[in-house]
Amino acid sequence: MKDVFKEFKPSSWSIDNKTSIFIFTVILTLAGIMAYNSLPKENFPDISLPQIFVSVVHPGTSPSDMENLIAKPIEKQVKGASGVKKITSNSVQDFTSVIVEFNSDVSVADAKQRVKDAVDKARADLPSDLKQEPAITDINFSEIPILYINISGDMELNKLKKYADDIKDKIESMKEISRVEMVGALEREIQINVDMYRMQAAQIALGDIQRAVSYENMTISGGTVSSDGVKRTIGVKGEFKSVDQVRNIIVTGASGATAYLKDIAEINDTYEEQQSFARLDNKNVITLNVVKRTGYNLIEATDKIKETVAGMQKHDLPQNLSIVMTGDQSDQTRTTLHDLINTIIIGFILVLFILMFFMGTTNSFFVAMSVPLSMFLAFLVMPAIGFTMNMIVLFSFLLALGIVVDDAIVVIENTHRIYENGKRDIKSAAKLAAGEVFLPVLSGTLTTLAPFIPLAFWTGTIGEFMFYLPITLIVTLLASLFVAYIINPVFAVQFMKPHDEEHIKHPTMTRGLKVSSVVLLALSFIFHVAGSHAIGNLMILVIGFNFLNHYYLQRVIWKFQEVRWPKFKEWYGRKLVWALHRPKSMVAATVVLFFVSIFAMIARGPEVVFFPSSDPNFIYAYIKAPIGTDQAKTDSIAKIVEARVYKALGKDNPIVTSIITNVAVGTNDANEFDPSVQPHKAKITVAFKKFSDRNGVSSKEYLTSIREAVKGIPGVEITVDQEQGGPPVGKPINVEVRGDKFEDLVKTSEQLKAYLEKEDIAGVEQLKSDFETSKPEIVFNIDRERANREGISTAQIGMEIRNAVFGNEVSKFRDDNDEYPIQLRYKYDQRTNVDAIKNTKFTYRDMNMGGLVRQVPLSSFCDIQYSTTYGGIKRINQKRVITVNSNVLAGYDPNGVVGSVQKAIDAFPKPDGIEVVMTGQTEEQAETMSFLGTAMLVSLGLIFLILVTQFNSLSKPVIILTEIIFSMIGVFLGYAITGMTISTIMMGVGIVALAGIVVRNGILLVEFTDLLKEQGVNTWDAIIEAGKTRMTPVLLTACATMLGLIPLAIGLNIDFEKLLTTGNPHIFFGGDSVAFWGPLSWTMIFGLSFATFLTLILVPVMYLLTERVKARWNRFMDRVMGRTSSAQEPVKID
Repeated sequence: MKDVFKEFKPSSWSIDNKTSIFIFTVILTLAGIMAYNSLPKENFPDISLPQIFVSVVHPGTSPSDMENLIAKPIEKQVKGASGVKKITSNSVQDFTSVIVEFNSDVSVADAKQRVKDAVDKARADLPSDLKQEPAITDINFSEIPILYINISGDMELNKLKKYADDIKDKIESMKEISRVEMVGALEREIQINVDMYRMQAAQIALGDIQRAVSYENMTISGGTVSSDGVKRTIGVKGEFKSVDQVRNIIVTGASGATAYLKDIAEINDTYEEQQSFARLDNKNVITLNVVKRTGYNLIEATDKIKETVAGMQKHDLPQNLSIVMTGDQSDQTRTTLHDLINTIIIGFILVLFILMFFMGTTNSFFVAMSVPLSMFLAFLVMPAIGFTMNMIVLFSFLLALGIVVDDAIVVIENTHRIYENGKRDIKSAAKLAAGEVFLPVLSGTLTTLAPFIPLAFWTGTIGEFMFYLPITLIVTLLASLFVAYIINPVFAVQFMKPHDEEHIKHPTMTRGLKVSSVVLLALSFIFHVAGSHAIGNLMILVIGFNFLNHYYLQRVIWKFQEVRWPKFKEWYGRKLVWALHRPKSMVAATVVLFFVSIFAMIARGPEVVFFPSSDPNFIYAYIKAPIGTDQAKTDSIAKIVEARVYKALGKDNPIVTSIITNVAVGTNDANEFDPSVQPHKAKITVAFKKFSDRNGVSSKEYLTSIREAVKGIPGVEITVDQEQGGPPVGKPINVEVRGDKFEDLVKTSEQLKAYLEKEDIAGVEQLKSDFETSKPEIVFNIDRERANREGISTAQIGMEIRNAVFGNEVSKFRDDNDEYPIQLRYKYDQRTNVDAIKNTKFTYRDMNMGGLVRQVPLSSFCDIQYSTTYGGIKRINQKRVITVNSNVLAGYDPNGVVGSVQKAIDAFPKPDGIEVVMTGQTEEQAETMSFLGTAMLVSLGLIFLILVTQFNSLSKPVIILTEIIFSMIGVFLGYAITGMTISTIMMGVGIVALAGIVVRNGILLVEFTDLLKEQGVNTWDAIIEAGKTRMTPVLLTACATMLGLIPLAIGLNIDFEKLLTTGNPHIFFGGDSVAFWGPLSWTMIFGLSFATFLTLILVPVMYLLTERVKARWNRFMDRVMGRTSSAQEPVKID
């Protein structure tokens, strides 16, 4: 065929100005490396959703009162804010939290402002005696501890706390750190523990003591006075300097009676009741939970913390202070980044290797160069769009690895074909090659991008999590298009040389080989002297590769290109002709195979999960005692569970790095966002070594053994789980019971739980309800008439009891370092004695009796009642809700277990007005699959529009689009044959991404067939010639994409840094990356492998069929219209 000269002017310009392009390439490389080094590094991306958390603390208030007084007024006002999607509230003793979820089109800042405005409106309806204003914060799922600093030592608690405070202050001063939570420390407190009987005998009330202390502990400014021309300030400084000053305060009662405070109370400089506990490896510690600020570099933050602590240990802290750091998230981030980068290198080497055989060593380097250059361009764009370097972004680069070379493959391969080994001028060949394939490559790139465009509009938690994938791919693929048409042609013109067959067969030492070897040896020596042994050894490897290529590889590649590959092309041509003789049979067989593959996968019944999970890096045991359990009791329960965990793990387990126990603080499940202190909760964290250091031992077996070990502790709910494999999506089994009548709601939830337990569904760990009815309570029933006759109000009674039992912070005691509360209340033995509280005497001035000071016992107008109440009340969208949930046991198919639970729920008899629905992970999965289905349809629509625009035809786009449908055969058969676990989200994303890649090669084939027909070649010959000509780029692009994914799919890990420095490649298979991304990789490999057959066989067959149908239709229309038959090109049959 004769090449019609087409020109793409930007490519021609770059070829004519190659010096500028070379300089630009050097600048791009340096700028890209600098941009990569400056990008923040983290494991998972920072997810910030328009979800706002409102917390309100009102000590001494029951759950039902918190609901009525706090939750309902806030919900009422928040509901009116625009863009609100869901309102969830949870009211427990003393505390209410409200989570407001907005639609995804509302920014976090706007959402927070709207909630603040709504809470301000609700403030008038909230209790007037709130000690703290409602706290409003946005929910950021990245705000989890990145490091635990455990401090212990043989010293007094106050000194240990002081050193912990010093470390905490240093770390919190760093710009990278959001906050540091202290667990297990004792807080200093000045306690005034009043002797109730002595106070009453002195006719003094708690209010008198409060006023005396607060009025004495004051610094008051008196203004300024002029004296001798100088203005001097006047001040009264009466703040306490010592605890003895507090003891010696004189308190005056309403009757005028006086007493020293020390005579009616014990004043102690001590610590408040310990609010939290922490242990590391069975030893009590103070733990600092360090939380990183959003958008900052995780690795740099942890390095900075370690450097700071090491400096303090050296200069400021005593030698007997032990500091142990655990749960370092940067270790996992480093491992993930390290493994993915090494995987990218492996994929790059495999792609380069396959390209060498098809295109020669020099040409393959031109093509492979497009990978780093495209990535460098993407690195430059990422800071502008606020991206960090995380595992999603790195996988996107890995996925792009095999795709970005596609454009370069087509351009360089076409240049090589037109160049014809020196028969044509290289400049004109490069210009013609770029112009000839520009349109198909552009449309191919656009169709590849099309499926990722709807993925960029994915909403919700998962959408925020996966958002980085499509955007990174879009940026990188657009960059590859630029590289392929601006940079690659210049390098081809400069370095593409004719093959010297004689030199290839009988190689000799050349001047270029000598010079390059000497230069590389000199560079290697310099790098070794400078201490960069890896780069020095890399130079030596390059020298070795040059000699290998010169004396061996060139001959092997030449033989492949000139002998084996032409034979294979001829074999393919014969098979194509055979298929073209049987077009209907080929299409029918493919349709039948499509349905067979579906039935085969269903028959195989592989395990189906939502998000894939790897071997645990952390195992968490969440302990929940009944609400109302104090932290000391919870700690004693945690010790029992801790002992069982140690027994399940075994003594000195070699793959366990630490076991940490937290009580009351930092104990929430990963699916919950509740920063409040919860005395009835504890969490035990088991941390394992990284996967590569476990020597093949699986940590997953310990998940099962710990679950078994912690069973059978009465009255306690224990959930054992591993870290999240993706964004928080709720429990696999999460059943919500909704209704208006609370009594029916409670009854139905209890019946449902009992019903599901009776069904004994295999795979359900343990059903737990988030509703408790047994929270103990003591109710003081007041005879209001008798109390009012005495001149005492309900508010006075409530505040007297509250101050006596809960206490009241009456002032602050300040020293040079900090300020500490002065807490007033009854002595411990009196405030914990219900009879003593009941007999408390009210000391007051009775104005009805002429101002006589009287004392009246509380028991004279109230009695007490022991009862139980609700532990907490949860509401969703202003309706009360009770949730029953459970994890799925390891080894069971989560989707199968959830399906069985759903069937049982469907059969459960529900009373009128009660709704029972599956939510949590099931709801997220349904929403995700719905979105992915919509995204697939949008992708097909976009691809169809691009193809119609390019071909100005309907039949050809339909031919190419059938590839997408039939490529599913490869996916279904792959899972049916291997029996691999299917991740619905990863498989769905893989299929959507596959759609664009599959049609790319179809475009190349159909477009070239049309080009041949335009030059006068008949349809039959054009189809065969196009197939044989485009077979090389089709196979190359498919192989490049699949080889780029293979290392991640099989989990191949090679440590290139260690290989170049020590010679040990540290090869292993598996890890977190393969567990997470393996299903997506295999989906694309299975689909693309079959799609390659479709491109090379079925697309030509369908092209032939459509041409025949069109020819027959035209002849039929000519006969109908009575026209002379138009000159239709005959379609050859044999």
